[in-house]
Amino acid sequence: MTSILIVEDDVGLNKGIALTLAREGIAVEQAYDLAGAEERFAAGGIDLVLLDVRLPDGSGLDFCAKLREVSRVPVIFLTANDMESDIVMGFEMGGDDYITKPFSLMVLRSRVMAVLRRCDLSREDKVNLGSLTFDFGRMDYRKEGAAIPLSVTEQKLLKALVNHRGQVLTREQLIYLVWGQESEFVDENALTVTIKRLRAKIEEDPAAPQYIKTVYGLGYLWADAGVQS
Repeated sequence: MTSILIVEDDVGLNKGIALTLAREGIAVEQAYDLAGAEERFAAGGIDLVLLDVRLPDGSGLDFCAKLREVSRVPVIFLTANDMESDIVMGFEMGGDDYITKPFSLMVLRSRVMAVLRRCDLSREDKVNLGSLTFDFGRMDYRKEGAAIPLSVTEQKLLKALVNHRGQVLTREQLIYLVWGQESEFVDENALTVTIKRLRAKIEEDPAAPQYIKTVYGLGYLWADAGVQS
């Protein structure tokens, strides 16, 4: 089920939006300030954010910028109709659309559905492997429901391994998949260190990995849990 986070300090408007979306079978999370928005987004599972630009404890623009550091979840800004600067800044901060107040709830619904279709959250990018859930599209990685903080390099390495699970990738292949055109300047030790860090975050026992296997003399592979190296 699609889940949308509404961040709007006007209680009446927030409730009206929530009821409109709920009629469409959409799960709704509600927040009335940035603190609440951060808490609810951190819990995971959000597919789209409706975000008021001006909130009691800060700017929705700043919140969007923080989201873009960790997620590509679509954001629709709710802004006053005379705040053209907010609209421009919203797009610059990574917003996907905006709607000006006052607005029709049915128009808002149509805009939400259009953004969801346009953004297409790439469900194929979501992988469930036992206690592990990786949503590469939203850059959301979880182990037994708890978020796993990964650096950009660790995310690229994880995606390369998972996308080729069951297949041995040489060190050279992995370095290219992770560092791209800069790979010729990357020391192999950088891959070794990144593998070690990723295992520490993913594996139950990094010294005896179930998933990220070393294939001696060849490289690495992502194996189903329980496969012996």
